[in-house]
Amino acid sequence: HRYGYGYGYIMAENKNIALETSSLIPNDSVHRSKNETSRTKKLLIITLVGSIAVLTAIVTLHRNGHGHGHRVVFPPNFVWGAATSAYQIEGGSTAGGRGLSIWDTWCVQSSENCNGDTGDVSDDHYHLWREDVELMAKLGLKAYRFSISWSRILPSGTADYAGEVIEDGVEENSSARVKGINEAGVEFYNDLIDALLENDIEPFITLYHWDLPQALEDKYGGWANKSIVEDFADYSRICFDKFGDRVKYWITINEGWTTAIHGYEEGSNAPGFKGEDVGGSGKPYQVGHHLLLAHARAVEVFRSEEYANMYQRGRKDERGLIGISNSGDHRFPLDPNSEDDQEAATRSMEFQLGWMTDPIWLGDYPPSMRKILGTRLPNFTEDEKKKLVGSADFIGLNHYSSAFASKPSKPATYGGYWADQLVTLSGKDSWKKTEMGWYVVPDGAREILLWMDKRYSHPLIFVTENGMSAYEPDKEHSIHDDARVEYLEGYIRGFGQALGQGVNLGGYFAWSLLDNFEWQYGFSKRFGIVHVNYTTLVRTPKSSAEFYSEVIETNGGVLPE
Repeated sequence: HRYGYGYGYIMAENKNIALETSSLIPNDSVHRSKNETSRTKKLLIITLVGSIAVLTAIVTLHRNGHGHGHRVVFPPNFVWGAATSAYQIEGGSTAGGRGLSIWDTWCVQSSENCNGDTGDVSDDHYHLWREDVELMAKLGLKAYRFSISWSRILPSGTADYAGEVIEDGVEENSSARVKGINEAGVEFYNDLIDALLENDIEPFITLYHWDLPQALEDKYGGWANKSIVEDFADYSRICFDKFGDRVKYWITINEGWTTAIHGYEEGSNAPGFKGEDVGGSGKPYQVGHHLLLAHARAVEVFRSEEYANMYQRGRKDERGLIGISNSGDHRFPLDPNSEDDQEAATRSMEFQLGWMTDPIWLGDYPPSMRKILGTRLPNFTEDEKKKLVGSADFIGLNHYSSAFASKPSKPATYGGYWADQLVTLSGKDSWKKTEMGWYVVPDGAREILLWMDKRYSHPLIFVTENGMSAYEPDKEHSIHDDARVEYLEGYIRGFGQALGQGVNLGGYFAWSLLDNFEWQYGFSKRFGIVHVNYTTLVRTPKSSAEFYSEVIETNGGVLPE
């Protein structure tokens, strides 16, 4: 009700009580009899009791998740966490034997890249991780999602499996026999994982969050070359082997859409290629294809080589789970009554969320992409389809914003991915915007989960990223981040409403725990619920951190109706 939406209502009928309005109003208010007065009183009491029953039923409906204006109820085992990524917070770019990533290289190629900043130090989490874990514990986090730096584990990007023979004559791929592993990097993540568990914080590990080893970019062109599929599988195997006894939740790829579009179409992210259709050499659809194949191959390793059964902290029958995190903005049809706009909204979501999700749940790319792109969109072999379908125990959703979608009124004057969709995006004047220029639309949080639930047949979903960049020109503005509090409140309610309508939502991760290096924007944008002074590296929780801590403590009970 506070947010202006609510359609929950109740129709009540009691055949044992028949009330007539006229019976409550005596014909002669001055000379009515004692019997009439007594009858009126009884009817008034019955009316009052009936009203209380109806109101109780309404409250019960709301509390049980029916309607949009209710108080959201989260299950007792709901996972509340916060997320970060390696390159954005770790720093220590050359510490402990770490190799270069494509971001280390790209940020120094031009002062126009990364706002002239680098992640060389960033939040220096590599040296301050103990302090950060203590901070998480004080905030009451139940889980922490972080990524592993591929080049911190394998500085050259590749592993050398010598295939040593063991007693039964079978070659073994155990990481203990692999050359090229940086043990200092393994030790860093082991210490971090152990500290999290000591504080009852569940680790969620992302294997790839955009920081490809530069060595693989130099060797064969990184994600543009299919050779990366096996190298990613080897790297994943090492991580499963080193950390899988204590880590239950694994995420293979973070936002493959962003890697493909920003890295190989727009050229705004490392490695900085423009797409072929806009005058460059990047092949975003080929890159997206390789990302999906790498995901499927890593999952095959996880399951077929028994790493899923390596997890030892739960019940005897409890196993590790693996999924993928995909970006998804919701699209409302500009004109709900227009079939063209409805199709445009669906097409826009298929070209983003569906691109990286449909092959895993439905067996191929979305029909709209097949129809529009033709031979520009790669095909999966039958064997690849078999490996892809069902290759995730859950979907991770990174959701930040929504927009209206409509059929373009005239052909695009530009090429590439954004023209391929055949969609015009717009917003509402009353919608607020973040410092990134993204619309704030809490209703979209509910609607995108409902869309996913229907399309993918009720999968387990984790919201693996959700947050905003607020106006924070100085520390005072940053600490008192009321806009972020309002954002989190509205979006968490929206996700909770979807849960109340039957969506299988397992948890929520705020983006981000700390202010950090925001990719092409450098340190100019702040997403954290904790302020970081990039000179002194002092951490200071913001109002949003206090609010989110209360959300966790009350399991969402602090959210207003």
